This record gives sequence, C-alpha cells and structure tokens, in this order.
Amino acid sequence: MKKGIVFKSTGSRYIVKSTEGEMVNCTIKGKFRMKDIKSTNPVSVGDVVNFSWDEANDVGVIAEIEERKNYIIRKASKLSKQTHIIAANIDQAVLLVTVNYPITTNVFVDRFLASAEAYRIPVRIVFNKVDRYDDAHLQLVDDCREMYENIGYETYAISAKKDEDLSVVTNLLKDKVSVIAGHSGVGKSTLVNRIQPGLNLKVAEISDVHQSGRHTTTFAEMHELHFGGYIIDTPGIRGYGLIDIEKEELHHYFVEIFKVSEYCQFGNCTHIHEPGCAVKNAVEVGEIALTRYQSYLSIFESNEEKYR
Repeated sequence: MKKGIVFKSTGSRYIVKSTEGEMVNCTIKGKFRMKDIKSTNPVSVGDVVNFSWDEANDVGVIAEIEERKNYIIRKASKLSKQTHIIAANIDQAVLLVTVNYPITTNVFVDRFLASAEAYRIPVRIVFNKVDRYDDAHLQLVDDCREMYENIGYETYAISAKKDEDLSVVTNLLKDKVSVIAGHSGVGKSTLVNRIQPGLNLKVAEISDVHQSGRHTTTFAEMHELHFGGYIIDTPGIRGYGLIDIEKEELHHYFVEIFKVSEYCQFGNCTHIHEPGCAVKNAVEVGEIALTRYQSYLSIFESNEEKYR
C-alpha cells in the first residue's frame, strides 16, 4: 500500500502524487462512506490517501482516506440536501480585498471569515491595489487592517504589480496549502500568475458567501509552487458558504462576538433583541466594531427563512 495526496479530481478519476513524487492515475475501491457528512464525492483534492496498484487495469486503487483536518463544501444541487466536498486539508485561505477598483464590502469579508471559522480554515486578509489609492482610500485600508488585526486576523497591504510586495505573498504561501479567494476583479489572476509564471489559472470567483452559486460540475486541482507550497484552484469555491450553521451557532464564528457572548443574561441570546445582551453593550461602547455587528445581523437575516 502506498500513500499520496490527491492533486486532481474529475468525479470518478483521481491524480495522486505519491510520497515518492510520482503522479498516479487512480480510481476508488467500492463505495466510501464518510462520517458525519452526506457527500456526492467521497474523495477530494487535498485528501491524504492510501492506494495500491492494479496491474491488470494499469491504475491505482484508493482504498483508504486519512482523517481530514478540515474541508470546504458546497451544496450539490438546489434540490439536494447532500454536499460536495471541494477541497480538504487546507492550511489557509488568502482573501484578496480591494477597497476600490472594485469595492469589497465589509459584509462580504465577514461572511467569508465566518465561513472559514466554521470550516476551521485560517484566513490571511491581503489588501491589494494600494498603488492605485488616494490618501482617503489608504486611510480606509489602515482602518480596516486595524479592526481585523484587533480581532486576531493577519492582514497585509500590497500591490500585486510590485516585486517587493510579491515577496510578501510568496512568503505567505511558502510550504502551505492555500486557497486564494476574493471578488472578481480584485487581482487574483494577476497575483497568482506573477507568483507562478505560466500557470495561467482560471482563478476561482466567489459570489456572496451565503449563496450557493451556480451548481455546475467543477473539478478542483492542486498546483505545486516552485518556491514550495501548493495552490488549490477550484471554480466550485464560489459556493463556499454558511451551509450548515444554525442560528444558535452563528455567533460562534464571529470571534469577538463569541468571546463576549458568555456574559449575556440568556444562554440562548441571539444578540439582536434580548435584554441583558453583553454583545449589544460591547457594540455601543466600541469594544466590538459596528460594521462587524452589522455583518452578523445581515447574515442572520439573510438566513432567517432557512432558520424558520
């Protein structure tokens, strides 16, 4: 039995990079049933698998999947309650943000961060296109960075066109498995293709994170970076969102709200209308940023129909 990492998934066929560095075409053995998740695909990009060689059919056969440390999922279809695992064992998501050209809203960023918290994926926030900003925009970048760093997120400010800033990103990605995300137009393609010339990725676009996006068939793929590390490219990440989060759990994924919530008068406080709410008090005195609280309300309200 050999071990390897799944680099590409096309539904029923997989490309696995073995520990010896060999790329092996594989299928799966029988039917896999994963614990606690109803999935349309048993094996995903990023999975660590054990496989054997079937000489008769000249193909590797995946027999086991090692336990995942995390994964990203999307709904399999509008009518299905099943999910599709997009990628597994991700070290970080790098969220590319622009305060102009185009505007990335705080709500979008906060939805993404909440989703990442739910999936246990660390996020680094990279503010791009700083070379195009006037003083007002640069001040906005500084204010946003301060807010998110106070919560505990790492932030960076770069221009993807500048070599010295590019080194910041390569150091961030080095020796890690990363997903690069952000609105269309924020510079993902420029950044990725400058980091790894010739890759020419069709970089994933993300719609509003609470929406499921278009449920077309998509195939993820992992790409090795010449300086060490990997990028996972998948159009399916546009459905990366708040899929199985109940209203009682939502505040768990806003780090600073969760921290304060233990002081609320009621254990099941939604932090919206209840008396004795420590979260609302923290917002009023500035301990929790108003924009973060507004994002929490926005996500709560947008999922109200599902909650009912």
